[in-house]
Amino acid sequence: MKVMLVAPRIGEQGSDSSVKPLFPPLSLMTVAALTPQDVEVEIVDEAVRPVDFNNTDADIVGITATTAAADRAYELADRFRELGKPVVIGGVHATALPNEAAMHADSVVIGEAEGKWQTLIDDFRRGKLQKFYATNVRPDPKDIPIPRRDLIDPQNYVFANTVQTARGCPYNCAFCSVTSFFGGTYRTRPIESVLQEIKDLPGSLVLFVDDNIIGHPKYSRELFNLLRPLGKRWIGQASLTLLKNPDLVRMAADCGCVGLFVGMESLSDETLAHVGKKINKRQDYERAIEVLHNAGIAIVASFVFGFDEDSEDVFEKTVDFIERSGIDAAQLSILTPFPGTRLYDELSSQGRIVETRWSFYDGSHVVYKPARLSPEALLEGLRWAYKRIYSYKSIIRRLGPSLASRPIMWFANMAYRSRVKQWLDRLGTKWVDAQNIASPNIDILGGGVYGSFDPQKG
Repeated sequence: MKVMLVAPRIGEQGSDSSVKPLFPPLSLMTVAALTPQDVEVEIVDEAVRPVDFNNTDADIVGITATTAAADRAYELADRFRELGKPVVIGGVHATALPNEAAMHADSVVIGEAEGKWQTLIDDFRRGKLQKFYATNVRPDPKDIPIPRRDLIDPQNYVFANTVQTARGCPYNCAFCSVTSFFGGTYRTRPIESVLQEIKDLPGSLVLFVDDNIIGHPKYSRELFNLLRPLGKRWIGQASLTLLKNPDLVRMAADCGCVGLFVGMESLSDETLAHVGKKINKRQDYERAIEVLHNAGIAIVASFVFGFDEDSEDVFEKTVDFIERSGIDAAQLSILTPFPGTRLYDELSSQGRIVETRWSFYDGSHVVYKPARLSPEALLEGLRWAYKRIYSYKSIIRRLGPSLASRPIMWFANMAYRSRVKQWLDRLGTKWVDAQNIASPNIDILGGGVYGSFDPQKG
C-alpha cells in the first residue's frame, strides 16, 4: 500500500525555481511518521515540484491546506478523484469548514492527526473509510512522533530544520486560529524526545515553530539548560510575556537563540483590547525590544493593518515606530478573517465579508469591508509600508550598529527585500491587479500570516 501526501502551492509558489520556500511541510512529515511502517509514503510539496497526476501509484492521497491553499487543495482533490484515487483532506481549513472540504474528498480529518490518521489507514485497508474523523480529546504530546525528514530534500528549503516542542495557546486572539485548532493550553512534548530530534539534525541552525517558545516557563528553562551543550543556533517565536521572565531571555541567548518572532500586531491599546490580544500593551514594546537586543537576540515583529480602529495614518505611524525602535525585521499583513476565528464569525454576522475565494486569504488582499479605510487605501498602505521598510535606507537605519552582532538579520532583510520587490513589480500600479498577485508573506513564510512562522497563527 502507498500513500501520497500533498502540500498544495499558494499563489505562484513553485513557479520560480530560484526562490526557495522557507520551510518544508512539517505537518505532512509528522503524518508520514504516524503512518504504519509497512505503508510506503511519498510527500509532494508543490512549492518545490508539481504533482504528476499521470505517474502515481498511490492507493490513497492525503492533502493538507491552510485557508490560502484551500482552493488549490480542492482542485487537486477533484482531479485525483476523477482519476479514481480516494482523497483525504485535513488541516486547519478543513477543520474549520469540514462540510465544505467533504464536497471534495472521500474523507475529512478534523483537528490534529494523531490517533485519527492511524484509524483512517486501518479503515481504508478494510474498505470502511469514514466520511469524517474527529474526536474531542486532544492528542497526548508524547504521541507526537519525530517527523519523517527522509521524505524531503533539505536542499530545497531555506530552513529545513524545523522543530515543534509544544502545541496550543491560551490567549485565543480574535484573528488567530491556533486556539481553535490546537486548544487553549500548552501541551509540551517530552523533552528527551525533543532533544533526540535536535541532536539528529544536520547543521547548526534550528527553527522552533512553537507559537510561544517561552509560554511554559518551567518547561522552557529545562529545555534551554539541556540545549546549551548541543551548540546549536536557533530562531523561535515568543510573546510579550518575555518581560515577565527576563531570565528566560538570557537563558535563551545562552543556549543559542539568535532571533525571536514577536506578534506586536498594533500600536493601539484600543485595538489590542478589541481583538483580545490581552498580553500586549503598547507601553511595553520598546522595553521588549531593548531586553532582546541587550541579550544579543534579534526581533522580527509582525503588524496587521485594517483593524476597525485603523485610519489612514496607521501606516506611517507603524513604519516610523519600526524604524525608530530598531526592530530588526518586520512582517506586515492586511487583517484577514480566517474561518474558525472569532473575527470571521464577527464580520460574517455583520455582512462585511465580500470575498470568499480562499486564495485571497493570504494577508495581502482585502476580503472584507474595512471600517475606516477604503480597500484601495488599505492595499496601497501595505504596499507603501513594505516598500519603505525594506528600502536600503530603512534597513541600514534599523540594523545600524547591530550588523556585526546579528549578521543573520542582514540576510533576512535582503531575502525579504528581494521578495517584496518581486511582489511590487508584479503588482503594478492598479489596485485591481492585486487580486491576482500572491502575497510576499507567502514566499517568506511558506503561507503564514500574522505573527507566526506557521500559517493562520497570531
